[in-house]
Amino acid sequence: MYEHKRQPLASRQVYKKRILINLGYALSVLAFSLGIGIIGYHSFANQEWLDALHNAAMILSGMGPVMEDPTKIPAIGKVFSSIYALFSGVIFITTIGLILAPAVHRFFHRLHLEDN
Repeated sequence: MYEHKRQPLASRQVYKKRILINLGYALSVLAFSLGIGIIGYHSFANQEWLDALHNAAMILSGMGPVMEDPTKIPAIGKVFSSIYALFSGVIFITTIGLILAPAVHRFFHRLHLEDN
């Protein structure tokens, strides 16, 4: 997908295409992760679909859960919520990596070309 260090720097058009492809991958990862959260909150925490979406989106974005009364959530729902929160942290890092990969690669490739 990326050029080798001995190859010339890719054109701006190729660079922009890489950014769009990686944004697509990042959005796909986020959508898949949001789906896992929605289904999990609906199934394990007995939340309505809209509430499950709200909680999953808030956790995935790093804002934290939105729960009116945590005592009404079954134990399995709390376990799911904990695992999903940890999973969301990894997904956040993965998404940032996907978005930044083309820019970081281009930066280091340009530095390497200047060394030669």
